Amino acid sequence: MPKMTSVEPAQGKAGDLITASGENLDKANVAEIYLTDGNADLKLAMSEQAATAIKFKIPTTAKAGRFSLMVMTAGAAPKLIEQPVKLTVQ
Repeated sequence: MPKMTSVEPAQGKAGDLITASGENLDKANVAEIYLTDGNADLKLAMSEQAATAIKFKIPTTAKAGRFSLMVMTAGAAPKLIEQPVKLTVQ
């Protein structure tokens, strides 16, 4: 099961490169990642993906606020799983 344990840096603005660290984050386990505020989800483009980290840029369409990261699992029965890490978009 994919699990994110930290995000560095914990805040940023559109275009900033962010690294989410954890376990089981490789392509076999994670198909997509999102920023979510509980109401709206914003899909993120991953620039690098490995078992212990995913790198992505904050999209220009991201609004300011505090968001959770959410993953869509890979495989035959994909699930959205909200992660216990937060990212603040300025």
